[in-house]
Amino acid sequence: MLVLLPPSEGKAEGARGRPLELDSLSLPELTRARETVLDELVALCRGDEDDREKAREVLGLSQGLRGEVVKNARLRTAPTLPAGEIYTGVLYDALGLATLDPAAKRRAARSLLVFSALWGAVGIKDRIPSYRLSGGVKLPGIGALGRFWRGPLESVLPEAAGGGLVLDLRSSAYAGMWKPKGDLARRTATVRVLQSRLVGGVEKRSVVSHFNKATKGRIVRALLETGAAPKTPAALAGTLRELGHVVEGDDKPGATALDVVVTEL
Repeated sequence: MLVLLPPSEGKAEGARGRPLELDSLSLPELTRARETVLDELVALCRGDEDDREKAREVLGLSQGLRGEVVKNARLRTAPTLPAGEIYTGVLYDALGLATLDPAAKRRAARSLLVFSALWGAVGIKDRIPSYRLSGGVKLPGIGALGRFWRGPLESVLPEAAGGGLVLDLRSSAYAGMWKPKGDLARRTATVRVLQSRLVGGVEKRSVVSHFNKATKGRIVRALLETGAAPKTPAALAGTLRELGHVVEGDDKPGATALDVVVTEL
């Protein structure tokens, strides 16, 4: 099973650690594309105060995040951490990679890929620096990053997926970077988390960011801890029910989009 995760906007920073080695990252076929994006991002963020202000606008950052531009300019020499420690936030807190048992950590290293506007996709043990670049950014020389990554990722991810299930938990900004096709699309399950609550005695359902991210993190953690390896979206739905989740959307043959319903407490 291959699990596709979104990155986080906020990222941890290492105080020390060796600098980036692009050739050491997973999916080495992406090295040239990574080099292209990295070179343009660093060049964009270098320069005087006026240059940095233009970079901030291109990156869509608030005035309070001006320091992220300076950080991007130093990516070549910045200290690195494993990607599983760099990415933070609700999903990664719920996933709790650091507290998994040894067997589950080995499964995580084999099966988790984090999508990134800068790196394309990385494994959780890949050492990367903290950076700021979201999937919706258009860099001056490259253009829209979602479109830029489609070709490189299409050339490597079908092989990385193998013949098993792909669990796609990416957010929309990163889902556009690669779309499974053919048989692989039929083996790719997406999960939407719906919050259920009673309003005036009537059940209302909605997508709430916190519940969505936290539940997805808990789902991945449970799959890693149990060693479950469903082969199809239908089998995944059954596995999630065994793990205590309320799952809908798998009642039609070939269904790949699952809804996990979380009741408001």
